[in-house]
Amino acid sequence: MVAPLNPLGRAKRVVVKIGSALLVDGSSGALRRNWLASVADDIAALRARGQEVALVSSGAIALGRRRLGLPGGPLRLDESQAAAALGQIDLAAAYKDVFDPHGIPVAQILLTLGDTEERRRYLNARGTLATLFRMGAIPVINENDTVATEEIRFGDNDRLGARVAAMASADVLILLSDVDGLYSADPRRDPNARKLEFVAAITPEIESMAGAAGSDISSGGMPTKLAAARIALDAGCAMAIADGRRLNPIAQLAALQDCTWFVGDETPVQARKRWISGGLAAEGEVRIDAGAVQALRDGKSLLPAGAVSVSGAFERGAPVVVVGPDGREVARGLIAYGTEDARRILGKRSTAIADELGYRGRTALIHRDDLSLTGRAAATRQTEGAAS
Repeated sequence: MVAPLNPLGRAKRVVVKIGSALLVDGSSGALRRNWLASVADDIAALRARGQEVALVSSGAIALGRRRLGLPGGPLRLDESQAAAALGQIDLAAAYKDVFDPHGIPVAQILLTLGDTEERRRYLNARGTLATLFRMGAIPVINENDTVATEEIRFGDNDRLGARVAAMASADVLILLSDVDGLYSADPRRDPNARKLEFVAAITPEIESMAGAAGSDISSGGMPTKLAAARIALDAGCAMAIADGRRLNPIAQLAALQDCTWFVGDETPVQARKRWISGGLAAEGEVRIDAGAVQALRDGKSLLPAGAVSVSGAFERGAPVVVVGPDGREVARGLIAYGTEDARRILGKRSTAIADELGYRGRTALIHRDDLSLTGRAAATRQTEGAAS
């Protein structure tokens, strides 16, 4: 494929995944503080350019097992959970220490697989991320190993990073690792193996290039990184598998060195709207007035004032069909209120929501990021866009 422009330079929101093998010294089990400080320098530079950054960090179990004196090799589930409980404190403190000199606050978020799949918890996590970005903090995210079981664990933070990138509508996901990209064969065994600079899709040929995990303290390998790439590309997010072993690894990546880029042809917004319009079964219906139909065509959110009625039984975050005064479908979206609360604020101004419900909810009934025009409304907007 023709090499695209560096996705990192154009990204508004970036998720960086840091593996245990980079964060923790394999022989001593100690945190590599100088290396982590160099990563903080890189991220501070991204922030100075106006880019938002979240971190998905492994390392809690690796740090905790050293403190508890647990032996090398695989741990039992209860041992992993105990090590994570202790190590997470050290990990959070380390991130605070390296970002404090830059005046950047950090926040800890612990997730389980269910948090990315159960609708209400997904929306809560997504909302928390959005608020932290807006307030200038860096979310530091890890799997909640202290409560996750063998059946519901992510099992690796590569896929967790991809889930977070999709949840946050990130433009770029960077997997910092102890490998510098995807090779046509295992470079440790095949001297003729070549590194791929750009990948446009996860094909069977690409999948056949994956090997096994290459580190005793990391749970992922190239198969999990390709699984993460599939999730990221489906969400319209570019992804890099990058060499993180040297200091300032993100600065190296900015120069297109030591990495493989996975770059699709959709943006996060386009991918999300495609998923909303075609990938979800509607659980209810919202009828809106003509003014609201025009507002949606103009790219605005659906406000309660423009809604006339709702039907169906649904909870907050459910997919619904939006119909105009003539009963024809104009859009599909994820509604910000359950059935009863939505009925109570129909026709109301957004400023009256708190008085009506007794709590401050979202301003929009369906935010424009959670809404996709369909049918004639979509065609009309495309026509008007072409004309302008």
